[in-house]
Amino acid sequence: MPVVTMMPSGKTIEAAEGISILRALLDSGENIPHKCEGKAECGSCHIFVIEGRKSVSKIQRAENEKLDTLVGVGSKSRLACQTLLGGENITIEIPSFM
Repeated sequence: MPVVTMMPSGKTIEAAEGISILRALLDSGENIPHKCEGKAECGSCHIFVIEGRKSVSKIQRAENEKLDTLVGVGSKSRLACQTLLGGENITIEIPSFM
């Protein structure tokens, strides 16, 4: 099971491979915005994948189009609802403006 480390808190959770980062966070009791319930329509679950980017799913068109409309997006930006966990550990940052 991959381990997701959340920055800046350093808290870690274990999650099943193949589920979205959003689902992993919600299942572990973490509070992360998700207004559209995982449809890549709102962008409220914007995160940064700091380490382990090659281990998560590739960005798809709907996610890329939504990220293009958001403020504060960078090369490590992803939507937690669209990013599926691979078999490796990852480190994410949940932006402070959320």
